[in-house]
Amino acid sequence: MSSTISPPNFPGLVDSRGAERRFDAHITGCCTSRDNSLLAFSTGEGDVILAPRSGLKTPDSWTVSQVHDGPALTIAPDVSSDAFLTGGEDCHLKRTSSSGTVETVARSRRWIEHVTTFSQGKTALIAFASGKEAQLWAGGGSEALRTFEHASTVSGLAFDGKGKRLAASHYNGLSLWFVQSKDGKPRLLEWKGSHLGVAIHPAGEAVVTAMQENELHGWRLSDGHNMRMSGYPSKIGSMAFTRNGKWLATSGADCVVMWPFFGGGPIGKPPMETPGIPGVNCTRVATHPTQDIVAAGFADGAVLMVDYTSHRVLPVCAAAGGPVSALAFSSDGCILGYGTEDGRIGALDLTAPD
Repeated sequence: MSSTISPPNFPGLVDSRGAERRFDAHITGCCTSRDNSLLAFSTGEGDVILAPRSGLKTPDSWTVSQVHDGPALTIAPDVSSDAFLTGGEDCHLKRTSSSGTVETVARSRRWIEHVTTFSQGKTALIAFASGKEAQLWAGGGSEALRTFEHASTVSGLAFDGKGKRLAASHYNGLSLWFVQSKDGKPRLLEWKGSHLGVAIHPAGEAVVTAMQENELHGWRLSDGHNMRMSGYPSKIGSMAFTRNGKWLATSGADCVVMWPFFGGGPIGKPPMETPGIPGVNCTRVATHPTQDIVAAGFADGAVLMVDYTSHRVLPVCAAAGGPVSALAFSSDGCILGYGTEDGRIGALDLTAPD
């Protein structure tokens, strides 16, 4: 898989539309609040860093809260408008409010490595994974609704676009749980091997997992037909469907590899490769919610935004050390945040003038 541009060594968008700040910790996750008023980062020291939308260019206004006793392993927007949920090695699920107030939502017997939420209309749900269990809680985190048991450790969680199904990846495939079902049995989609993460098509047409064997495996949900996507030089640590579900953007090469999910694809169709950085692995991807743009973070710390229809490239930041380990757009597409393994975080207001 090839790339077509040289590594960015000149100022990027962050210099005119945002700011960076360094911390002495691995950045483990990044997301925005549901009302898009806050950008949040979780760290390997157990902190949550909050950057208000009004202060993205002033890093001195970003606040740090000690949340977990040990690393924070996962972060997601809470179902409420301006709070966040994190899971950690301390086996706690914590809520951090916009004011920095921290409360414990749930305790588990094992590390909480994955958390995901859904909020739309009257439906508000929280799901988190701990060992072989995935727990489903009512929004607000006051009531546990169900515990989903698996034969092996849960490696990824995702709600579908309507909050009706929860996908859990694990060894030898994934389990698709119907949230309102009373029979307690999932739809099992099997494929031998170690599955490391999961993504669901926005329209619920397919589900895809990343695998230990440097490939993707998918299932067409209408009939369970298998879809295999291979050819990667390294593991796929990040994937995201585009806004209309036409493409699946993935890391794992020195460019963003995008698989077609239209016209019968990806079965029998090659992927599209965006411009990248020759010889430097893409480690994280994020897709824009309203435009044909994908953000890509690389192993040298560089971040690019690429229009995948024209292949126009906008450098966000230059290479500056450790691999990009966290990357996210806000749900309105106006904010981009990124973080690296060596503690550099960046925040951009994409609506700000250059």
